[in-house]
Amino acid sequence: MNDVLSDVFDTIKLQGTFYFRTDFAPPWAVTVPAYSQAARFHLVIQGRCHARLPSGKCADLGPGDLILIPRGSEHVLSDPPTNKPAAPLEQITKATGYAGDGVFAIGTNGSQAATQMVCGHFDFIKGADHPLLRALPEAIVMTSGDRARHPLLDETLRLVARRAFTEGTGSVATIRRLSEVFFIEAIQACVDHSPELARLIFAISDKYIGRALDLVHRAPSEPWSVSTIASEIGMSRSRFAERFTQMVGMAPIAYLGEWRLQKSLEKLLLTQDSIKVIARDVGYQSPAAYTRAFTTKFGASPTQYRAQAARV
Repeated sequence: MNDVLSDVFDTIKLQGTFYFRTDFAPPWAVTVPAYSQAARFHLVIQGRCHARLPSGKCADLGPGDLILIPRGSEHVLSDPPTNKPAAPLEQITKATGYAGDGVFAIGTNGSQAATQMVCGHFDFIKGADHPLLRALPEAIVMTSGDRARHPLLDETLRLVARRAFTEGTGSVATIRRLSEVFFIEAIQACVDHSPELARLIFAISDKYIGRALDLVHRAPSEPWSVSTIASEIGMSRSRFAERFTQMVGMAPIAYLGEWRLQKSLEKLLLTQDSIKVIARDVGYQSPAAYTRAFTTKFGASPTQYRAQAARV
């Protein structure tokens, strides 16, 4: 299971891009805007935080609690629950002079009533997609009690919090790496929050479907068919196709096609390989077939995607 999950997160380029500490004196409220291809988390160290999502879902967080927004939805954070307009994050950071380093403060620093949090932001590669990401709920709330049932997750968060209040060399880099570990552990720990996610995690660890996924991830360029995969894992063609579709939520060849395109994103961004070479390396019989599939999925050709990414 870990090999498949590792390949997924390595390929979509999960990366902690920044973090900040907050010191918000009441009353305070801030709107965190939507971010495509991103996720955010907020870990409460002191005080309380009320979170409101576009769906209307709300969460009241106290010390030790955290909320993870895995699909980058807009959300409002505030001291007491409020329906009043909250200023956008960028507007507040500009007004307070926050430049991205140290503590992001609103109100009087050092107030015993202040809400202190550690907040992190993750980026994914442009176009990143996988059934696992689609299965994630709008928000994941974990209390200190939830964390206690997942020691590795709890330990990682404790280290994040400790380093966030340390001004030593390398603190930012350490927190970014720890945050990436936290994100992966949180997904595995929150299966109770999402039946669809639980089904996918079970599929990855399943004796047969897990092996099929491992084959596809180890060698996506192989000329796989439903029959060849079924034969490799010791199932009949029809039974394999049915079981895979039930557990993963899509047919085996559809999954293979999507994964080949995801692998190609990585190559388009990180190498100078030609479209012909990339098409071959991810399993397409011709550059034309690859270009058609890529354009249908992402709305731009591989060449256009590469050029757009270079301008960012």
